[in-house]
Amino acid sequence: MLFSIPQSPRWLVQKRRNAEARDVLTRIGEENVESELAQIDASIQAELGQKGAKLFTWPHRIPIFLAVSIAMFNQLSGINAILYYLNDIFERSGFDKVSSDLQAVAIGATNLIFTMLAMSVIDRVGRKIMLLIGSVGTAVCLAGVAYVFWSKAHEGLLVYLLVGFIASFAFSQGAVIWVYISEVFPNRVRAKGQSLGSATHWVMNAVIAGVYPVVAAQFTAAPFVFFSVMMAVQFVVVLWTYPETKGITLEDMQKKLGIGHYA
Repeated sequence: MLFSIPQSPRWLVQKRRNAEARDVLTRIGEENVESELAQIDASIQAELGQKGAKLFTWPHRIPIFLAVSIAMFNQLSGINAILYYLNDIFERSGFDKVSSDLQAVAIGATNLIFTMLAMSVIDRVGRKIMLLIGSVGTAVCLAGVAYVFWSKAHEGLLVYLLVGFIASFAFSQGAVIWVYISEVFPNRVRAKGQSLGSATHWVMNAVIAGVYPVVAAQFTAAPFVFFSVMMAVQFVVVLWTYPETKGITLEDMQKKLGIGHYA
């Protein structure tokens, strides 16, 4: 299916294939094609004049904060720790091995379905709104999981709470993170910025996945209380500090974040 995807207009402009870039912009529904081409060309020229630009500078403080925080919150939801130890979680709540395996499959299917749903609506709903929706859904479901383990009752609700958590995550953080990180950095440091976000994501993944079984062995409910609180914190942080990137060109996003082409 990748053969049906057009080349990036920015890459085409970099290669001086402006006619092809114009066709691609028309295909994806850009209304002011010539204006967008001019903005792309201006940003590329600015980037060429600043090769070797440093990522960790004051003008880039906001994109760095956004990339690092969204990557950290992605893992502070507990998503990978839960997926890695899903069968153990079910077994600790009293399910047998066969039931645990079947429920793990159901949760995996939920992950796939809601990721595809998120991909289909992300440009209509918006990144920020999806993150806020996901924060509420994951926080509530994780709090429910914590209650089940703390009370040692209502174990039958566990699978529904975890399915709800996975659905909320896949519809929000799971789909938004990589899009968002790529949209907040200016061209000249985008590759470095995306690398920073990705590195933060996987370092946090290693830490959370490593600590989770140690804590859960002593206090089964504690990790889920922590994950739920982190999702509540994420809601506040996203609500007050995250800009919406839907429908905003990369060049206009630089201006919105106070960077500008030549910062």
